[in-house]
Amino acid sequence: MAQVPRGEGYLIDQLKRALSSAILNLSEGNGRTSIKERRHFFDISLASIAETSSALDILSAYRCLSSQDEQFFRENLTSAYGMIFKLKSVF
Repeated sequence: MAQVPRGEGYLIDQLKRALSSAILNLSEGNGRTSIKERRHFFDISLASIAETSSALDILSAYRCLSSQDEQFFRENLTSAYGMIFKLKSVF
């Protein structure tokens, strides 16, 4: 990852928070026994993945990501989103 412009470090913090939220809410959802609660946490996880993707959009616009890094992150986010979406539809 390239250098983030001065004063824009909050973008990395937001990216980390959104990614952490996606993972933590997925885990919390898996720990719930109520179908309604599980879906709720899976929805939050999906929204956090969308937020992570938006943070990548901004970092890309600021040219803080190589195209190779951006492709890697996007492929993994797309894969994770698909898996969680399918998991949600099971319940």
